[in-house]
Amino acid sequence: MKTLVVISHPEIAESGSQQYLLSSVPEKEAVTVHHLESIYPSGQIDIEAEQRLLMEHDRILFQFPFYWYSSPALLKKWQDDVLTDGFAYGAQGSRLAGKEFGLILTIGVKATAYQAGGKEGFSISELTKPYQAIAMKTKMTYLQPLVIPQFAYMQEKQKMQLLIAYQQMLTREREDSLASREKWLIHELEKTDPATLASGDEQVIQQAIERIEENRETIDELDAILEQVRQS
Repeated sequence: MKTLVVISHPEIAESGSQQYLLSSVPEKEAVTVHHLESIYPSGQIDIEAEQRLLMEHDRILFQFPFYWYSSPALLKKWQDDVLTDGFAYGAQGSRLAGKEFGLILTIGVKATAYQAGGKEGFSISELTKPYQAIAMKTKMTYLQPLVIPQFAYMQEKQKMQLLIAYQQMLTREREDSLASREKWLIHELEKTDPATLASGDEQVIQQAIERIEENRETIDELDAILEQVRQS
């Protein structure tokens, strides 16, 4: 699976959250990072190049700070220019049909602010309906968004959890099951370059893999027992 991360942020070099996410992009995976403001400082978008880029990828992610319940201006212009009738939709369109589409949003308030009765009054799901509509119109599958609240206040443990969630958003197949998550985690652990590990870390990683596999075997055995009970 090839993933395209379309980033829009006018001051990305000064953004702690965006720099952290950029440093978390897995190097050995088929992930393309595409920062619009760096590529198009004048705002003039190469429509054909962007459409080719979309066609080359299976999963398309928009990554941006959630400004006034929407994206920065250049991403909105990109949508208007690139997702055209005859390409993304319409009688001669649907070139994006079957691809996956999702959002990675940074917000400056607590996640609980985005709900009825909260500071913002509406949920992220409600406020991102225009993007859900894009997925529907272009016949893409809409993914559950990754919402990153108040990055500046995150502790190291929270940042590590974010790193895993972000890498999963970029690389893990869509099936959202425990087995799928375990398979992805084992794959990531096995990719670790031993040369980058401190003394003893390689053994710790191997023990972690064995523990995950043992737990999976136990769960499979319990599933088999439950199935027998249901059929009896």
